[in-house]
Amino acid sequence: MELKVTTLEGKEAGSVQLSDTIFGLEPRQDIIARCVQWQLNKRQAGTHKAKGRAEIWRTGKKMYKQKGTGGARHGSARVPQFRGGGRAFGPVVRSHATDLPKKVRALALKHALSAKAKDGDLIVIDKAALEAAKTKALLGHFSGLGLTNALIIDGAELNNGFAAAARNIPNMDVLPIQGINVYDILRRRKLVLTKAAIDALEARFK
Repeated sequence: MELKVTTLEGKEAGSVQLSDTIFGLEPRQDIIARCVQWQLNKRQAGTHKAKGRAEIWRTGKKMYKQKGTGGARHGSARVPQFRGGGRAFGPVVRSHATDLPKKVRALALKHALSAKAKDGDLIVIDKAALEAAKTKALLGHFSGLGLTNALIIDGAELNNGFAAAARNIPNMDVLPIQGINVYDILRRRKLVLTKAAIDALEARFK
């Protein structure tokens, strides 16, 4: 697969040959969905907590005598059926993370990249660099490229000026190649890769 390479200013900068084993697959939604669910499960905090009857500070003395009152028999006031008592089967602190094989994660990333390429939402630029960290200047470049909602992936090192300028722009994310992931690719309309990012991806899946 061959794609044109442009500069931030919108000028042509040649073309690049993309590997069909990474960008030319037929996207499978089931594999992509499994990886997205794995990511969301992993980042869920799991810190929600409710007190059970053993954690309520309240007397355990029998409320009233067992027989002769005409009412139901009761013991501790800490039980769940009383107001202020412990909660039955309440949430506890736990990990929501699930397992997903490393090969399935790698395959899901390939399918997500292939989905963007198939839909025409993949853009390749020569480099993501600005001399001065000016958000207004970067907005002008983005509007020239038709970008309003995009994920920009650069090489191992981000350009400080570019990253700082993009920080204040809504719906624009900038990540180094180490941070590329399926969820962030899918949540943005366009995927912008630099030539350094493509080289790193091909070296990773070689």
